Amino acid sequence: MEHGEFEGGESGPSPFGPGEFELGTDGPSVILVGVDDSVTGFRAASYAAGLARRQRARVVAVHVSPFAGVGLVSAAGPSVLAAEAEAYDEVAKQLAARAAETARELGIPVTFITAHGDPYREITRIAHENRADAIVVGASMQAGHRIMGSLAVRLVRAGKWPVTVVP
Repeated sequence: MEHGEFEGGESGPSPFGPGEFELGTDGPSVILVGVDDSVTGFRAASYAAGLARRQRARVVAVHVSPFAGVGLVSAAGPSVLAAEAEAYDEVAKQLAARAAETARELGIPVTFITAHGDPYREITRIAHENRADAIVVGASMQAGHRIMGSLAVRLVRAGKWPVTVVP
């Protein structure tokens, strides 16, 4: 046997049909990262960017703002709701600018997507649409998530992608 050759047994037929998409089997080519303005969100974005650079993968950065309709039943009033929406939009703009800067610095392709609603539903929807091979999220810093389950736990339980949770 020459160096670099591999002899192995028959692996049998692939469980995937010809041309069928096979997630995460040869390293990621599309890495979805959930981003927000938290410390763990920034760490997750940095980790995903480094992984993408090393793997020559594309990053899909997803920022999910709370659903605007939830506030409509609040007694807060329209001016408070408008201020909240403006604040969420400003955070999204800052995160998009940071993603573009990271893409230039590291020479990696990054797509930034802003969505509104439930983070789990939006991230899984966008992961399916972009055929993500892996998902990276920051660990939740909210105490209630230890009891009710965090986004990361829900993604792991879905069992559809390798999920990396960055502390």
